[in-house]
Amino acid sequence: MQPIDPNGPAAHNPADLPSDVLVVEDDTLIAMDATETIGSFGVGSVRTARDVATALQLIAERAPDFVLLDVGLIREKSFAVAEQLERQKIPFVFVTGYSGSVGVPAAFAHYPVLRKPYLRDELLETLRKWRDQG
Repeated sequence: MQPIDPNGPAAHNPADLPSDVLVVEDDTLIAMDATETIGSFGVGSVRTARDVATALQLIAERAPDFVLLDVGLIREKSFAVAEQLERQKIPFVFVTGYSGSVGVPAAFAHYPVLRKPYLRDELLETLRKWRDQG
């Protein structure tokens, strides 16, 4: 039996996680950290987009299994991406650093919100529940 690394995520089966995750995040350091962390969980493909146009292009090229969608991007909100994800039935969670109401339109109020800064285990738990987020 392998000991659990106290600095690592709780024991998990990578097969329970999405195989392709899109991180839509305008902060380069947060995007890099999320990409590295998600990859360390055993996710095979982690792509990033800094803006709505790039996110929509990546989704059109290859639909991801799951999306971490920052609400507030540089000079724009990500709701156009959320609309496309909903049309394609791609599960996602909103991510935000704002406390209180995040200004999500009523049409998206049923989607979960992951608050920044999030912990490694919170991210893992979000990925474990990916099938329930659509």
